[in-house]
Amino acid sequence: MYTTKFSEIVQKYDVVLFDSYGVLKNYNGIIEGARETMASLEKRKVPYRVLTNDASSSPKMLSEKFEIGGLNIKTEHIVTSGMMAKSFLSTKSINGKVLYLGTENSSQYIIEANKEAISISDYDDSLIHEIGAVVFLDDEGYQWSTDINKAVNLLRKRTIPVIVANSDKLYPVAKNDVSIATGAIAQLVESILNRDFIHFGKPDVQMFAFAFDSLIKEHGELNKSKVLMVGDTLHTDILGGTKFGVDTLLVLSGNTSVKNAESMIQSTGVAPDYIAESIAH
Repeated sequence: MYTTKFSEIVQKYDVVLFDSYGVLKNYNGIIEGARETMASLEKRKVPYRVLTNDASSSPKMLSEKFEIGGLNIKTEHIVTSGMMAKSFLSTKSINGKVLYLGTENSSQYIIEANKEAISISDYDDSLIHEIGAVVFLDDEGYQWSTDINKAVNLLRKRTIPVIVANSDKLYPVAKNDVSIATGAIAQLVESILNRDFIHFGKPDVQMFAFAFDSLIKEHGELNKSKVLMVGDTLHTDILGGTKFGVDTLLVLSGNTSVKNAESMIQSTGVAPDYIAESIAH
């Protein structure tokens, strides 16, 4: 079940799906060896996609950030949870403005869905009947102490769709420290209101299906048994890959450490097919 050689395992697969944070980069920048690994895949013409629960930036912005770090990952190779929220907003009949919790950059997903975006920071009760949906996009760009209360009170008074573009509950900001992410904020509001919101991002399979369909359009018919999902988090990357029906590899360069990998697998019941130190090994 387990190996420490990513370079050996990847030879068995025709397609690779990567998580971003904790696999390709972390709080220090690009993870050591990631440039060489991605360059090798490009040279061998191995199809891949980067699947990220980051809804704070567009694929173009993320591609530019990768390029600054020396990774040549094109926009079309990136699939974000924000893209899933954008697709939902584009296809559903939503009357009114879309209120968002996040940065101005993250609101681009709403604008690209041809909806009018309004920041939670700019909201007051005079706008209550103009709001047709609420989207949780990022944990930054607003004041937690006041703006989360605004969202709670709006949703107590209005029964409208609520979309959570990023279901991650935390993300690493240092070797031993984490910060609260959008999913945790949304879960708090869900608990307060006793409601279930519409969630996108891993471990839900929409991102996997979107990536798989785009790969088929580009490369022709593919077999799921020859697809490998590489991630650093059991309950998003590994669980999502398993639900979608592809093999999974857990790397220990992000959320899951060498020290707690075995205990977390046992406690969650989420087991990867392989474990490697990082994609550099």
